[in-house]
Amino acid sequence: MRVYLDTLGCRLNQAEIERLARYFRAAGHEIVAAPHEADLAVLNTCAVTQKAVADSRQRARQLHRAGAPALALTGCWVSLEPQAAAQLPGVRWVVPNAAKDSLPARVLGVPLEDFDLEPVAREPLPGLRMRTRAFVKVQDGCDNRCTFCITTLARGPGRSRPLEEVLDDVRAALRGGAREVVLTGVHLGSWGHDLTPRRHLRDLVAELLHRLDIPRLRLSSLEPWDLDAAFFDLWQDPRLARHLHLPLQSGCAATLRRMARKITPEGFRALVEAARARIPDVAITTDIIVGFPGETEEEFATSLAFVESLALAGGHVFTYSERPGTAAARMPGQVPHRVRKARNARMRAVLDAAAARYRTRFVGRTLTVLWERAVRLDAQGWLVQGLSDNYLRVRARVAQNLWNQLADVRIIRVAEDGVLEGEVVAAARALAAQPGPSGAKSTSY
Repeated sequence: MRVYLDTLGCRLNQAEIERLARYFRAAGHEIVAAPHEADLAVLNTCAVTQKAVADSRQRARQLHRAGAPALALTGCWVSLEPQAAAQLPGVRWVVPNAAKDSLPARVLGVPLEDFDLEPVAREPLPGLRMRTRAFVKVQDGCDNRCTFCITTLARGPGRSRPLEEVLDDVRAALRGGAREVVLTGVHLGSWGHDLTPRRHLRDLVAELLHRLDIPRLRLSSLEPWDLDAAFFDLWQDPRLARHLHLPLQSGCAATLRRMARKITPEGFRALVEAARARIPDVAITTDIIVGFPGETEEEFATSLAFVESLALAGGHVFTYSERPGTAAARMPGQVPHRVRKARNARMRAVLDAAAARYRTRFVGRTLTVLWERAVRLDAQGWLVQGLSDNYLRVRARVAQNLWNQLADVRIIRVAEDGVLEGEVVAAARALAAQPGPSGAKSTSY
């Protein structure tokens, strides 16, 4: 069988789709680059906002129109609205999050225990979705009750994957040629809280760095209340990427209380200062929600000023989206949509300006970059683009294809599109580029 895999939403969804690829490959099936080439298309859906739900529906319809004869839908939207998902054209299987790992077994009609992933290395998905980074799921679900969040309903309570399972997945990623491993979960910082004996995320990170030769390890989003100043001592190992994504959601204490967030602006500032004291040039980014129920103009102004004062490396701004079943959707003081949209633009401008200032700091300096895209320009050269460990996008012109290699790059300028332009000064590590499933080493922009 030829299988096309697609995903929307968060990095956790990406980690899950890569794991499904391993299941199908272990059973002897081929992962293809386009839906019209497939006998089956699998879509991992998202429901974090109303737009994400609409995007999930639209993407399923697009896959059907593109020629996929059968669809299997899974993910958060499917878990919340299985009947609506089942009614879409071409859909044969609707698999909720709780049964996601069994999706290949259901489709193929074989017992899950018959799948042996041990000899199967992780390979990048073919085509334009080919990645040098491997996303590894270490945790699922969440025990928090943030009043705006639908994910708890879609994902269930927090559950940690055992250390040895995570190690096996990372080993598979490294065997497959991944140069960067990204640890991800719904509530990543809670890893280990439900294990016996109780563990902490710092234990997992320390074990991975100690036991495996990982060129670069990155952490995805971390709730700030899971961390303390000592956690940042892990960054004494230079393989740990200097990027912390710490969702704040609001810079106003009153708004945070209505959100049921376990952090205050003062506590968040102290955490940022502790990270910067221990991790030179760390990129700290965040998530902010604007237009939350009850957010007055004064509260928004307080949030805006606080975010500006942090001088972050960037972030995401989300316009509040009512999600049925959440406490926030029932709150009084729903903010008019035009006001939400205007506040989004103002907050976005603050974060964009902060990101620009952060990027400018690195002109004239050298960063280590993992090249994740390469396009042939002419007989004399290639244009390569990738990410530094502190999550800055960099590009350079080089004489040969350096896809999936690490290199030291001297930054020359910031281009108009915000990408740093530089020149390669040395190979950071002697790592040969690894071919993808089709043998190709390059991908287009």
